[in-house]
Amino acid sequence: MRISTIIASAGLLCSAAAGVVRRADIPTANGFPTPNQAEEQKIALQAGGKLPGGGLPTNLGPASTTSFQLIAFNELFETAYFNSLLNNITNKAPGYEVSGNQLAGVQKIVSTILAQEEQHAIGALATLKSAHKFAPSACKYQFPVTNLQDAISLAETFTAVVLGALQNANVAIGKEGGFPLVRLLSSVIGQEGEQNGYYRNYLNQVPSESPFLTTVPPAFAWSALQLFVVPGSCPFNLNRINLPIFPPLSVNGGPIAKINPTDQTLNFQANLKNSKAAREFIGKKDGLFITYTTGQQLPISVKAENVHWKGDVVTLQAKFPFTENVMQGFSHAALTTGDNIKDADSVVAKTLAAPGVIQVANQI
Repeated sequence: MRISTIIASAGLLCSAAAGVVRRADIPTANGFPTPNQAEEQKIALQAGGKLPGGGLPTNLGPASTTSFQLIAFNELFETAYFNSLLNNITNKAPGYEVSGNQLAGVQKIVSTILAQEEQHAIGALATLKSAHKFAPSACKYQFPVTNLQDAISLAETFTAVVLGALQNANVAIGKEGGFPLVRLLSSVIGQEGEQNGYYRNYLNQVPSESPFLTTVPPAFAWSALQLFVVPGSCPFNLNRINLPIFPPLSVNGGPIAKINPTDQTLNFQANLKNSKAAREFIGKKDGLFITYTTGQQLPISVKAENVHWKGDVVTLQAKFPFTENVMQGFSHAALTTGDNIKDADSVVAKTLAAPGVIQVANQI
């Protein structure tokens, strides 16, 4: 039985106190992230499949290395997220209650996803270690959700970001000749897509979001992940992963804007205090744009309007041209210093703050 049916039919979602941020660590009871052979077999049974066969690479190019470091960092975060979710359901935390006769089904779904993410993390870390590259360790994490509905919604959003980032990983690895790894990551893309179709169905959204999923530059995915990391908790310097961290760009007052499928004006805000690249632009009202990336379209840049500065903090508005560009599902925005940007990867070089995550509803 589907988790959405289990919960929605029984009316089992409860509201929780707003503003609570839950903190979590990765699971370790099964030996993760370095299980022995017996522990790995248990993870595989829970996940529904073993780690890939064949040899691990002994060499990785620079872009391939960064790609796998980003993947490993993200997968460690996801194991903490789904472990926390499973614990909340099992322990009947407020907002996560499920009736006794349905609990086993819900636990099976979430525990399977957890084990699959553990397999992804183990594989990515093993790839880096085999090539004698830096492999990130787990940080401590924080999750701004307090009930099951919001937890599934957040999972759908960060999985959409992952699906976009994995596209770029395949391109980078392919350019460096790592074609067996392209096949491996393509299998992960399919698996993550299965997950997100399920999350969207639970949220009463059309399961298949759009014909071509939105691409996400690695730097934007890396920046987005920082929202879930407890500052200073990582046991390594974040600059060991060769990606910039952009200041967050809020949309309609938060990191994720859930909006209706219509043309509208969105509100943006960013604090550029810690951005060296932004210093020459602070206080300026001209030459700023919001650049949207949606699907596989070319970047869509819209002139920033009603720009106001208060010290290093900028607030502005920009039109969201939904109808013309059919921006269904997940899009992301960047505050940029130019328009007419040739492709999604080139947005990064003109970015002051990003990504602002936008989710357009497509309800069933």
